Amino acid sequence: MIVSERKTKIIIDRYNEFGDEMKDGRLTEPSDGKTYRLREAILKSKQLGRPLTSEEMKQFEITE
Repeated sequence: MIVSERKTKIIIDRYNEFGDEMKDGRLTEPSDGKTYRLREAILKSKQLGRPLTSEEMKQFEITE
């Protein structure tokens, strides 16, 4: 077996197992109902080079 065949088999195996951990079919966490200025939050995250903490995300929350 050549390397590319092995790699393809691994990808197919992982594809077939996709979703086993998500019994209810969700791909993301449930929404918390809050609205954020995501464009600004993404830019800040890129500047920092890491995901924002919950406290940092509060800065971008839209309160009505």
